Amino acid sequence: MNIFDIMGPIMVGPSSSHTAGAVRIGLITRHLLGSQPVSAQLLLHGSFAATGKGHGTDRALVAGLLDMAPDDPRIPRAFVLAQEAGMELQISTAVLRGAHPNTVLLRVRDTQGREMEVNASSLGGGRVRVNAIDGMEATFTGDYPTLIIRNQDKPGAVAEVTSILSRRQVNIATMQLYRDRRGGLAVMVLESDQPIWAEAVEELRASPGIVRVTYLDMEGGT
Repeated sequence: MNIFDIMGPIMVGPSSSHTAGAVRIGLITRHLLGSQPVSAQLLLHGSFAATGKGHGTDRALVAGLLDMAPDDPRIPRAFVLAQEAGMELQISTAVLRGAHPNTVLLRVRDTQGREMEVNASSLGGGRVRVNAIDGMEATFTGDYPTLIIRNQDKPGAVAEVTSILSRRQVNIATMQLYRDRRGGLAVMVLESDQPIWAEAVEELRASPGIVRVTYLDMEGGT
């Protein structure tokens, strides 16, 4: 345990779990989408649903979608700012089976019609965990440059991805593999020690069998 775990993050709001963590979840979702949403549906689960309104969780999530950091003084005005930005909001509750108590399901869409569903949890102290993207398991924190690669589940897919990253001098810190079924759609989640070159991301996107590549770098953008 370090001093950050004890004191929590620099933030606006009463709760690191319900406010600071919620802002970060919204911010990660915006980065994953690649732009500010024009519509967002927020489904709050568990403690988020029970006490989130009092702690400003709903406002915090919207603030993150508006590209605010946890210490942004505009967070209390997030609803007004979202309306001014033309963002359509739907906020309700849901029961998510097996989910952490501080979990939200976000469904967002941007001006280009791109849609994304993100399931994420606030773990305390401002720390968060993404659990799934578009209904497929994909676990990561957003603390490191992260690649989320959706691909056809076939031999050689992992080797192709790691070969491309090796040629581009990208050092893989962690790697997780998921799939919906044998021979179906698979997901690779890779965290790296350094930002990943745009050329490497584009080469991955052009590789046979790759369905979608999402790059998340909370320091340098997507």
